[in-house]
Amino acid sequence: MFKHILFPTDGSPASLVAAAHCVRFAADIGARLTILHSSAPLHLFSYEPIVVDEAYEEYRRNRDRICAECLAPVEELARNAGIPFDSVTVDADEPYTAIITTAHNKGCDLVAMASHGRKGIKGVLLGSQTQKVLTHSTLPVLVFR
Repeated sequence: MFKHILFPTDGSPASLVAAAHCVRFAADIGARLTILHSSAPLHLFSYEPIVVDEAYEEYRRNRDRICAECLAPVEELARNAGIPFDSVTVDADEPYTAIITTAHNKGCDLVAMASHGRKGIKGVLLGSQTQKVLTHSTLPVLVFR
């Protein structure tokens, strides 16, 4: 039924557990995988252009390192399972919009993601990207707790 799964990861332990389940699921149904990591863009203003340029360069280096660290474990799981995959990094203020947009742009027919299970004030303050994807996506969403 599903042939192309989008799996967003934030590199958290919950995400890595969900990745293992997602890779097994993809292998069982013969689906390919697109692995996504979304990072917030840097919004910086200064009267000195050199300050902005240096800050952006430092931010890019750190962002690229963090993205690679988040994607690598999921890529390794997919590689070991023999699943075709590609990896995508996206800058977005809201991760849920990056997830939905990437799923559509890549032609995915399922979004599979972790739920961190935040409740109470922590859930209200941090928000649930999973809940937002569930609310706004027109694609099916598979949530791993």
